[in-house]
Amino acid sequence: MKFILNADDFGMSKELNKAVLEGFNNGFLTSASICANGSAFSAAVYEIIPYCPDLGIGVHLNIIEGKSLTKCPLLTDKNGYFNKNYLYFILNSFNKKLSEEIEQEFRAQIEMVKQYVPIDHIDSHVHVHAIPGIFNLVCKLAQEYKIPYVRTQHEKFYLTPKKWLSFKFGINIVKILLLNYFTSLNRNNIKKFELKTNDYILGVGYTGMMDSETIRFGLKNLSGTVEALIHPYDKTLDNSHSAEFKLIFDKQLEDEIIRMGYTITNYKKQV
Repeated sequence: MKFILNADDFGMSKELNKAVLEGFNNGFLTSASICANGSAFSAAVYEIIPYCPDLGIGVHLNIIEGKSLTKCPLLTDKNGYFNKNYLYFILNSFNKKLSEEIEQEFRAQIEMVKQYVPIDHIDSHVHVHAIPGIFNLVCKLAQEYKIPYVRTQHEKFYLTPKKWLSFKFGINIVKILLLNYFTSLNRNNIKKFELKTNDYILGVGYTGMMDSETIRFGLKNLSGTVEALIHPYDKTLDNSHSAEFKLIFDKQLEDEIIRMGYTITNYKKQV
């Protein structure tokens, strides 16, 4: 069994970059997904990645936040900043013109990252690539660019003491149901394009509440390859994900994961 701890949003700020470096050097963070359009992308590739040679790197495709790398007026405002939400992409994912602009932007983001570092997996900001019409496109690009893994989002429903009573968890149940349904469709494209993916994910049901306890309870009764996605700590933001960041350094949790029979690894080592 394989366990991968992946930090999303790498490259979005220098604070997040520093958190990735600290998590890799002093914790059991094994993987990170980088945003090619992030404001601190250059800092990530020049100041962080060279000091983390064994860190797995994925491309965190982003058409939700920040400025586009290409001219894509259906995705952005007049200044080139993304301005569409998840529901918009669900409702319009099979629009031919929109799909062309998404493909153009995704290509630019993949090629930007590939200039600096090998890519071992693809995922996306707020799981936008999970939308089936977009997922098919992403699989095509993964095959073309020889990127072996594409994240899927099947999460087994489980309860963590106290947290499952929160309002956030109630909202996240809808996300679990939607993403699990999408994954049931998307796995066909994984096979079609001869790609690989994780068996399970942790981090959907307890979005905004991730900590050592949610990982510990979530791993029970799972097998295969499990990816836990977390967001690194940025002390300059109100929503700082500090609890998520702390779990990276929880030695007791790391030991428990190993005792459960998992090898702590990343996609880079599975290629």
